[in-house]
This record gives sequence, structure tokens and C-alpha cells, in this order.
Amino acid sequence: MNRCYRPALLTVALCTALPLYASDTAADAPERSPTELAAVRVQARQAAVAAPQSNSFGSGDWKDTPASMTVLDRSLLDRRQVRTLSELASNDASLGDSYAPVGYYQNIAIRGFPLDTATGYRFNGLGIAGEQRLALENVQQVEILKGEAGLAAGVMAPGGIINYVGKRPDEVRNLTLATDAEGSRYAAVDVGHWLTPRFGVRFNAAWDDGASYIDHADGRRNFYALATDWLISARSKLEVDASYQTSAQRSASGYQLLGASALPRGVDRSHMLGYQPWQEPVGIDSTNLSALHTYDFNADWQSRVSAGYSRSVIDDNVAFAYGCYYAAACADGSVPGNYFAPNGDYDIYDYRSPDDTRRNLEARAELRGRFQAGRVGHELSIGADRFERTVDKRRNVNEYVGTANIHDAQVPVFDPSPLQPGPSLRRLDSTQTALFAMDRMQFGDHWQWLAGGRLVRLDERAFDKRGNAERHSTLSRFLPQTALVWKATDAVNVYASYVRGISLGQEAPFWTSNEGAFLAPVLSRQAEVGVKYARSDALTLGAAVFRTSQPFQYAKPDGSDAGYTFVAEGQQTHTGLELTANGRIAQGLVLNASVSALQARGRGTGTALYEGHQLVNVPKLRASVQADYTLPFATGLALTGGWRYASANAATVDGSARAPAYHVVDLGLRLKHTLRARPVTWNLSVDNVFDRFYWRDTGSTAGDYYLFAGAPRQARLSVTFGL
Repeated sequence: MNRCYRPALLTVALCTALPLYASDTAADAPERSPTELAAVRVQARQAAVAAPQSNSFGSGDWKDTPASMTVLDRSLLDRRQVRTLSELASNDASLGDSYAPVGYYQNIAIRGFPLDTATGYRFNGLGIAGEQRLALENVQQVEILKGEAGLAAGVMAPGGIINYVGKRPDEVRNLTLATDAEGSRYAAVDVGHWLTPRFGVRFNAAWDDGASYIDHADGRRNFYALATDWLISARSKLEVDASYQTSAQRSASGYQLLGASALPRGVDRSHMLGYQPWQEPVGIDSTNLSALHTYDFNADWQSRVSAGYSRSVIDDNVAFAYGCYYAAACADGSVPGNYFAPNGDYDIYDYRSPDDTRRNLEARAELRGRFQAGRVGHELSIGADRFERTVDKRRNVNEYVGTANIHDAQVPVFDPSPLQPGPSLRRLDSTQTALFAMDRMQFGDHWQWLAGGRLVRLDERAFDKRGNAERHSTLSRFLPQTALVWKATDAVNVYASYVRGISLGQEAPFWTSNEGAFLAPVLSRQAEVGVKYARSDALTLGAAVFRTSQPFQYAKPDGSDAGYTFVAEGQQTHTGLELTANGRIAQGLVLNASVSALQARGRGTGTALYEGHQLVNVPKLRASVQADYTLPFATGLALTGGWRYASANAATVDGSARAPAYHVVDLGLRLKHTLRARPVTWNLSVDNVFDRFYWRDTGSTAGDYYLFAGAPRQARLSVTFGL
């Protein structure tokens, strides 16, 4: 579509909205009642599912869970028009991007720890492959469980878990259309119906023809999801979810520090580094299947048997901007080759890795129940879990083709590499088998003690690019978890918790002496103390202080030929304070706010350069505030707004280079009315209203650090029709 006509789509849509609103203002007031009643029913349903499905502290609502937790419900996702993982992360101060390029699958960090893409993302409590563009159309709410480890998922990063809770069958028929100032076209349907009193279905689909603010990065996405509930009997229920998505979009390379020390200046956010006309889009196809069977033996005991399958296939194609090994400005070796040159020169690589396939398979059986033993009440959860993960990849093409400069108006065109990828080979075969148990013991009316753990056995085989066995490791660990909860009043809970976890060792970067080697798994420990307030479902307040530590993994300077060896020495410790406020704070005013103060440092590393500095891509302070105010003098009209803040962010391991602090302001309008007795909702949002330039991400991948700029001002409009 011609860019000259794209802004007109917003104008036409807004002009259409005005007469609809005017006509409905004069309409019969009672016709709005069904819409208001439907909203009340949705709120009740959301409160009912507030207990997280991926909660390692057993069953319990938000207040009774002795861990920091945030739930982003469907209404917030809709009014913020959230469609990507990076956009999701901006709604909680404890989250941040961790190598999240436009056009590629994204990753985030919780409490400064990047999530493990194998186990950090879950759907209805079961692990899904994180190497996919995680869709939100079939999601009722997103649970952010912070700092949990061990019992929740076994081998995982210590930062936490993102759990997507799927929509369940209901009587709903919605059509959503959307566009933006770039001219994107988006359509989604959400249809649900109980075909019989015992069998219901929910179908979600989305078609996204996205126009990016980055040149040559337009993309498309098709998504289909089906959820079914079968009430087999009064005691037995089967829930099944299935989704399929295909997407294609050119991936935008990140910037790197100039000469390993200076931030790039005068960056054009619409410019795609390294763009070559022959560069193909990155294709990502994903399939996710899950099933849960529950059986109520009686009012106190329930069995839960679940299974999930997740598969993501990535056709990775990119003209990748990386380093300056071949640039004249770096020829004398005075500048590290894995950064851009001081004058802005960078190398371009033809990188192709088709059929990069990740598979997750998980099965879990669990028994939940409660009983009384003398004066002590018990809520018990015991079970077994098996998780399998495989990675199949071809031998990739990664060949230098030319050098360009970050200020080139047009990137020079070079010939692609004549090399072709090799055959697909198994690169990783990993199996986790576990037994777990958690007992929530009630002592009187005011005290609870939670004790449990997970006994996990990991069997993992890794293979090199030629399919030869490279590593075979097995380990068995018991990961304990405990917490004490004091019900100070009916509205206030105070808790203290301790958890242990284990995560896989990282892979050594190619520029280190032990290139490609995986370090041994590392143990993590976390202690947390928190307070939660919830007098009613209207407002919740939380505060938590935590300390998480694990061995520090980094490239250590040494006398080897490469100059660095990837090691685990010393401790990486994250100490933080989190504050949250969510819910209705006044008549018509809903607030979602969070603040995170975090100190993340390496100590005892044996290398002065790394000692005692704030770690890369972990700002000391983040804040996020999202507000929604229904205007009392204009029926159905609401103002929405948000403010995001991050303090200066380290971009080098010694802290000598930092991405500056930033503030971003978002504003919007929401209009609800009826059209021929059908509800209609308009959402207009303008993100980054003041068009501030900022570096949103200084994260790393494969041992190298990259800089990603935040999006410029973006206006987006959507309309949802109840059919």
C-alpha cells in the first residue's frame, strides 16, 4: 500500500466513529444495559481465575501466593492493543526486553534474568517453545510469576515464568478491525458457543498485514486457535487447546557500540541496517497443543492430568549487521572485531538457517486435596512430570559479503554467498523427569507454612554442527521450596519465602577459546519477603524485597590465543524492591502501576573489570503506570494513558558506556456504544506521544551485545463489534 494514503485510514475510521457515537447518544438508554451487564460478568470471571495455573506454591489466590505476581487481564491487553512480547513487557516494571528485535521472535528478562526459551514460557501451565511469535488473541490473561524456580518448571532461569491463560468457551461473537499510522491492516474474530449443555467451543483467528516503522520490515501473520470444553460428567472435565500460526517478516539487526565504547549518534529508527534486496523474510511457523483432564473425587480431592506439545520452525534469513572484522577502521586490531568500528562501519553477513526446529513435549499428573490432621489443615499437591526438548538445525550459512556504515542513506548492495545450508541434524536432545510435592499447612486463622520441593533428573545430549556427539550430561537434584504466611488482617498478608533452582549453563561465544562449549548447570537461590493488601477485588497492593544469586558466567580475559575463555566464576546477585498497585482506586479510575528498583552485580569474579558493576541491560530503576478513566459526563467515553520510565542502562561490562534514562508517555481514548443493539468498542492509542528517542534494549545473544531503539510515535486504532 502507498504510504501516502496510510494516515487517511485513521482519519476515515475516526470520522466514521463520530456519527455512530452521536446517533447512539440519542438512543434509548436501556439499550446499553446488556453491554454493562456483560462487563460485570467478565470481571467476575477474571476474579475466579486469579489463582495462577503455573503457581509453584500450590493452589491459592493472589493474596495467598507467597511470591510476587502480576496478572494482566484481557481488558488491559485490548485497550493497550498489545500484540507482541516486547509490548507486553512494557506493562510491568519488573520486565524488560532481552534481545527483542523487530521481525524475529523476542525474549524478555524478569528481575534482570533473561527467560529460558525452553521452559520460561507456558500456556495453561505447560511449557511451550519460546522461539515463536507468541500470539495473544486466544489469551484471557497473562500471569507474570516472578522469581519462582525449581518446583514450577524444574530446570529454568531464576527470573520467573510467563504463563498464558487461554480463553474458554463462552457465548461470545466479536470482530476486531485495526490499523495504524503506517497503514497496517489487522482483523481478528473471537467466536464461542456452548453447542450442548456439556460441550463448548471457542474459536480465535487473526490476520495481520503489518507495516513497520522500519523500512523493508513489513510483515504478515496468520493465526488460528480452537479451545473446547467437554463436561464429561458432573465430576469429569476435559479441556483441549490447539493453535497454529505462520508469519513472515524481515528481521532488523541491532546496533552495536562504536569502537566497543560509544553509543551510536544520529540514528534513524526507520533505517534497516545491512538491508539487501535478496534478503528473505524470517518465516516462523508454530503449533501448540494442550489438554487437561480433571476429575473431582469429592469436594476435597481432585486429579489433574495434562499434556502439551509445542513446535516452532524458523526459517532464519537475514543480512546481518555485525562487528567490524573486515572494516579498514578495525584492521590494526585496536578495536574488538565484535563491535562496530569507531566511525560507524559494520560488516554484513549473509546468514541463512532454514528449518530450525524446536519441540517441547510435556506430560504431568497431579493430585490435589485438602484434609485436617488434628489442629492443622493441609492443602496437598503431589505429582510427576516429564518434559522433553529437542532442537534440529541445519549447518547454517554465515558468510561475510561486504561492509557498510550506519549513516549510509542507502546500504550498498553486495552479492549473496553462493554457499547453501547443510542437512538437518539433531543438535539437542534433553529430558527432564521429576516428582514434586507441596503442602500448605494452616495453623489457626493467621499462620500458614508451605513446604515442598521437586526431585528432578536431567538427561541431555548435545551434538555439534556435523551431528557428532559433543556432550552427554546427567544430573539429579532436589530443589526445595518453602514459605511462611502471616494473615495480619483480613486484608493484609505478610510472607517470607525461600526457593532453590537450577538452570543450564550458557554456551561459550565463538570468539572465546572454548567456543561452543556449554558450561555445567548452575544452582540459584532466592529469598523474598513481601506484603500483600487486598480488601476486595477492586484494588490490590503489593511490596516485595528479594535477593537472587547464581554463579556468574562471562568471558574472562586471559592469555589464550582468543584472549578470552568463557567461565563461571564468582556470584551474580540481584537484590531488589518491587511495588505494585492494580485495580480501581476511585470511581471510574482503574490503575495498573509498578516500580522496580534492582541492583544486579557480579562479585568474586576474579576480574576487576567485571567486579561490582551494574550488569548489562539491567536498569537500576524501572516504572510503569497505566491508567483508565471513564468520563462521568460522556457516556461510554474513557481516557487512557501510560508512563514508562527506565534509568540509565549499562551497555558495557565495566559500566563505562550507558544507554541514557528515558521517559515515554502514551495516551488514548476508548469509546463504547451500541449500534443496532450490538456493542461496539473503539480504541485509539498514541504510543510515545512526544516521539522520544531511546534505547529500549541493550541485551545480548550468543555472547554479543546489541542496542535496539524504541519505536517512534505510533498511532493505532481498533474497533471491536459484538455480533
